Amino acid sequence: MPSITRQKLDQAVSLMTESGIDVWLTFVRETSAGSDPVLPLLLEGSLTWQSALLVSRDGRKVAVVGNYDAPALESSGDWDEVFSYVNDIREALVRALDSLCDSVAQPRIGVNFSPDDDKADGLTHGMYLLLQRYAQDTRFEGCFVSAAPLVRALRARKTEEEVERIQTAISHTDSLFSQIARFATVGKSEAEVQRFVHSLIDEGGWGFGWERAGNPIVNSGPDSMVGHGIPSDAIFMSPGHVFHVDLGVVVEGYSSDIQRCWYVPAESETAAPEDVIRAYGAVTAAIEAGFRALRPGALGWEVDAAAREAIQSQGYPEYLHALGHQVGRLAHDGGAILGPRWERYGDTPFLPVEPGHVYTLELGVDVEGRGYLGLEEMVVVGESGAKWLTHRWPQIPLLGGW
Repeated sequence: MPSITRQKLDQAVSLMTESGIDVWLTFVRETSAGSDPVLPLLLEGSLTWQSALLVSRDGRKVAVVGNYDAPALESSGDWDEVFSYVNDIREALVRALDSLCDSVAQPRIGVNFSPDDDKADGLTHGMYLLLQRYAQDTRFEGCFVSAAPLVRALRARKTEEEVERIQTAISHTDSLFSQIARFATVGKSEAEVQRFVHSLIDEGGWGFGWERAGNPIVNSGPDSMVGHGIPSDAIFMSPGHVFHVDLGVVVEGYSSDIQRCWYVPAESETAAPEDVIRAYGAVTAAIEAGFRALRPGALGWEVDAAAREAIQSQGYPEYLHALGHQVGRLAHDGGAILGPRWERYGDTPFLPVEPGHVYTLELGVDVEGRGYLGLEEMVVVGESGAKWLTHRWPQIPLLGGW
């Protein structure tokens, strides 16, 4: 089977006409210090000097890189041609563009910038200024346009192997939740639980779906920092608490992002109390409403609206975030979101759902005096609707500790 990078490069070619560009140009440098988010889809490893990765509408894949970066790209077999330079990339870059656009009088060269999607916005301002300088007094002056439609589609339309890798990450996350349930007992702090999970992730050799300091998010009880907070050494699991964990791991280059919760019972309790059971049922029903609305052609805001209406119809306030985001190389993978029509989300809630997209479905409610009760599932979109990737918990489990 071709490598993931080969699969995605071939997929990029198939997206060129749809995206309305003649050449797609990814322009980077010193990528070990932080790079264009799309780069891991195009190559393994890093690049040092100014580097141009080009894909043409007719299927050619060309790299223009510094002399010491060239051998790794040549040996990968993913690139039809690799041009190296020593002093200045300009001449080699213009020559490559001329070759790729030889039959196009006024080519549209897509580069990676977007006001709405951070994962399609990898071209830094300084590098954009360099491109403009290199294009000056050539036929490519004024030809740069946004490649966001292509980048979004490339990230979002998962190949079979990408979905399999995401499923592997989910399986490992499920295993972590099982171990959390055995470790997390009354009297342990949120931070202790996080450190335990860190040790398991390190032992497995996996990565973190987001920054280590906030992954997993761990909440116990009503005084915990809800959202993207840091687990506390001063908040301890206690009877009557809702215990909530938001966890994402990266395995074989692909991420999971799942939330689970438990009820911490008093010694005499054999079931969760009614207010917790009711909240869990309402959250589950709202997620199911979003799932039913998630189908090809639906707009992200429409899916969000179905879940938002469902939770409010149960007497709970609306959640103050999007219902779901895409997952892939990263836990938050850009592109269309299942979110409300709020300015902060730009155009992303207006993008259509497509087959191959992988989304989270997530929301929660505060249970008075007990804490935050949130769930997050993962789904993949097929031709006729969505399919669950996560194994769902039909009712809130009790956490041990007595």
